[in-house]
Amino acid sequence: MSTLALLSMDAGQTGTKVRLHGSDGSTRDDLLPGVLTDRPLAPQLAEIAERLSQAAGAAPDTIAIGVSGVADVLSETESLLRHPALADVRRVIVAHDSVTSFLGVLGDRQGAVIAVGTGVVTLGVGPRSAVRVDGWGNIMGDAGSGYWIGREALDAVMRAYDGRGEATALTPLVRERWPDLEGAYTSLQADSDRVRLVASFAAPTATLAAEGDPIARRICEQAAAELALSVTSALQTTAAPADAAVGAIGGVLRSDLIRSAFEAAVRAARPAVRFIPPIGTGLDGVDALVELASDHPLRGRLAELVRTEKEVTA
Repeated sequence: MSTLALLSMDAGQTGTKVRLHGSDGSTRDDLLPGVLTDRPLAPQLAEIAERLSQAAGAAPDTIAIGVSGVADVLSETESLLRHPALADVRRVIVAHDSVTSFLGVLGDRQGAVIAVGTGVVTLGVGPRSAVRVDGWGNIMGDAGSGYWIGREALDAVMRAYDGRGEATALTPLVRERWPDLEGAYTSLQADSDRVRLVASFAAPTATLAAEGDPIARRICEQAAAELALSVTSALQTTAAPADAAVGAIGGVLRSDLIRSAFEAAVRAARPAVRFIPPIGTGLDGVDALVELASDHPLRGRLAELVRTEKEVTA
């Protein structure tokens, strides 16, 4: 690869996808470990950038990043630009990964994109504004997410165990993990990976729902309703057109039952919406940050800082 022109990073909790762009137009993609959102992000991102720069033999001119869990994109951008390992980088752009997911799925269309995995976040873009809906984490939000479904499944099992709820096929599923249900909660609370562990029950819950378990089905239908509410709220808040595009991605939506119930609920509220397949990936969305128009509604949801030539060479 020639001189490194651009390093794009799609940094999530389960993995960081990177793309190196050479000045000759060549590209190379790679997958690295994810970031820990309960720790400072800038040092982790700088370490990844430094490692890739060393491997490439040169620092990139520009670094563009979409990252999960970022609360203040300007602060993270400033921290990255000050990091000693990135002293030769001229331009840094940082956005929440909901922004880069939107650009990867819908490009510059108006509409909404919902990404549903362990957590969930929706981004809506209208003629003049953009809004984020949910994505507030498993304690305060993430309604309809993998974690939310898993949490509801565990709640249903313990309700059945106590006699407070109906019997469910979810119980043997949970007993596979914790044969002693009375000790399950202490084991779960002590597990440092408990968020992913809870979310791991989402896929089997969807399978049991499809097989006819009424409790599992109710959980999945409620999840779909929550996801639909996030999308329709985003479309309404941004005054998106009636025929706005909607993109829906993420592992939870691999369930035919959840996806079909979600789409039906969105169409019940917004009959003219168009569900479209993704035009690209989150990493493509990171690439798009570099060329995003100055008047695009998403511009206010990213931070970009540029060093002068003198500052780079100092």
